[in-house]
Amino acid sequence: MTEITRLDKGPRMSQSVIYNGTVFLAGQVGTPGTSVAEQTKQILSQIEDLLERSGSDKSRILQATIWLASMDDFAEMNGVWDAWVDPDNTPARACGESKLATPEYTVEIIVTAAQK
Repeated sequence: MTEITRLDKGPRMSQSVIYNGTVFLAGQVGTPGTSVAEQTKQILSQIEDLLERSGSDKSRILQATIWLASMDDFAEMNGVWDAWVDPDNTPARACGESKLATPEYTVEIIVTAAQK
């Protein structure tokens, strides 16, 4: 049986779950009340850190799901995303509008990646 590894476990969720060479990250959010661009930068930094600690990196992202509090912020978020994503290894991606945990959160990103 393949072991399940959980990083940054809490009573409600783990920030990363690794199973059979696949890394599943919890939804990542930035500092509430900051700009869409700033929250996106913080989130992507957190994702890089979690992927590294999980034995992966952004070139191995398989899928990304992005939630925006408002699709009006699509271009601002994409400006940060496009500068960050590995252009030779872009993941499958979806982006939609949703109410997030609090009105101060404007972006949440969830990724699944392969381990190295």
